Amino acid sequence: MKNPIIFQNIPCTLVTGFLGAGKTTVINQLLATKPNDERWALLINEFGRIGIDGALLASSQDNDFEQKNIAIREVSGGCICCTSQLPLQIAISRLLSEHHPQRLLIEPTGLAHPRELILQLSATHWQTALKMNAVITVLSGVQWQQVQYRDHDGFQAHVRDADVLIVNRYDQLSSSEKHTLIEWIATLNSHAKIIWVVSELTVAETTDASNTPLTKEYIAGLNYQLDKPSHIIANQRKISITHLHKPMIGSHSQSHSLREVALANPSITENDDQENTNEGLPYRYHEEQQDFQLAGWRLPAHYQLNADDLQNWLLNLPNWQRIKGVVHTCDGWLQINFNPDSLTTKTIDPQIDSRLEIILQLGSAVDTNAVDTATEKTESENEAKASAAYINWEDCDRELMAMVI
Repeated sequence: MKNPIIFQNIPCTLVTGFLGAGKTTVINQLLATKPNDERWALLINEFGRIGIDGALLASSQDNDFEQKNIAIREVSGGCICCTSQLPLQIAISRLLSEHHPQRLLIEPTGLAHPRELILQLSATHWQTALKMNAVITVLSGVQWQQVQYRDHDGFQAHVRDADVLIVNRYDQLSSSEKHTLIEWIATLNSHAKIIWVVSELTVAETTDASNTPLTKEYIAGLNYQLDKPSHIIANQRKISITHLHKPMIGSHSQSHSLREVALANPSITENDDQENTNEGLPYRYHEEQQDFQLAGWRLPAHYQLNADDLQNWLLNLPNWQRIKGVVHTCDGWLQINFNPDSLTTKTIDPQIDSRLEIILQLGSAVDTNAVDTATEKTESENEAKASAAYINWEDCDRELMAMVI
């Protein structure tokens, strides 16, 4: 048997959540529970073309992934659930056949459509390869408080297709708001289990050791979900089987062909060749997807940027929703992870190049056509949309290069 992946029945967990919800943090928490003698694999879907999440995850681990028996692959350049199934199938096939993991974690982009991904993983040829466990969805309490998130269909979509909701950043919610949040979740998904994250700030502010078990309880509860079957995916698989007119045949040959395609087109699933060379740098792209505009840069490692100027420049970009990067600055190599409600930078080990990616929202998530009294607000939203839509990226290139010391 050359292709055992069809029959391996590998435990697989989806970790979903809207843009900036905190999926990387939860992934790190899950990786921290991995037994030393187990091999795990992590598949990350990057919405943009430049892989950064892998570096963010690696920089937060004490040792590198190889030493920890963790294989990581990134699928960049769009949502794997919006494109054809081929990139997803190739990436999973590679991870299973090359690394033989005992567990697989999949982190789709925050702009993903979870239902489409679930449909793909419910296909017959994955039903013997993957044992789909609970879909873990991360929900930010701070984001939920804002109507532009709460009423956004993409934000709600992650809640609808969750087995478990990990609710973080809820400290500032009043008891009444927490109750409203629970009711809001129930209207979208009455079967979802809610796990509240104990805030690091809460633990840090108290000397009472009684809070410590709560954190352990959370980690234990999160880890428990890794082996709990997914009811949402199980139900979808039943539907898929019901609508089949004939059995799936040739699964072995299909997996073999997927592997051949992957070898012929390695750029579809990973950027190894690109990552191991500075040829063609500096590099920048920009494009528009869904209601968002994306831009990213890769710069040679010897380019050193002024850290303060870079942060000020990034924060002054219009309508930014997410900024990520690993950048060589005058303060050393920095990991940048910005959400509208959270600005995080930390020093990291030197990287092979600098990477920066931003996501700008083209317009408000609120339906401005439905607003008939807030004229000023509507005009403001339209102006914000226009300013994001007409960014001069050549000017941005020059501004960024002006920060190189």
